[in-house]
Amino acid sequence: MENADTFASTRPSGRLMRGIATASRAHDGHYRKGSGVPYISHPMAVMLIAASVTNDEDVLLAALFHDILEDVPANYSRAEMEDEFGSRVVEIVAGVTKDPSLPSWQDRADAYLGQLSRGSEESLIVAGADKFHNLSQTLEDLDRDGHALWERFRSTPSQQLWWYTSVRNVIAERLPGMPLLDDLDVLIERLDSWVQAA
Repeated sequence: MENADTFASTRPSGRLMRGIATASRAHDGHYRKGSGVPYISHPMAVMLIAASVTNDEDVLLAALFHDILEDVPANYSRAEMEDEFGSRVVEIVAGVTKDPSLPSWQDRADAYLGQLSRGSEESLIVAGADKFHNLSQTLEDLDRDGHALWERFRSTPSQQLWWYTSVRNVIAERLPGMPLLDDLDVLIERLDSWVQAA
């Protein structure tokens, strides 16, 4: 091919391909809240967003697995993840996993922010990619559905704004040069406009 150098020169490794299959099985039958879109679309998007920041394969795998221990641990356990993909991947995932035993949304959010502020830089990349995708989707849904969207959440619009701003601030403090920060700022500003109008 004449212009082969214009195409990406890296291909996903067998390990990353196994990770995609594993995440797909773990989230099989689950859908994005209120959309009917298969849930696996979210971890795949988070992995692609994280890939714009790093080519560290463990981080990309953690991005794929970031909701498994929190949402579907019965489908794929921490021990299985460690055995198949290593302790570093598990630790990155654990750094972005909320504690479901805490009683309220606010308690879980506060604990998450605490662990993020003490966690690894790799966990911060996954958290940033996750919040970027979630907030992008929330804004897309708000543009389509308006304020009726807020009924899907266990938190108020103001709490959502606080949440995204707080995560962004932890990332900015710990990884000030992370490329996603400017993009998050734009999305948070758009969310603020919706919250002010709520």
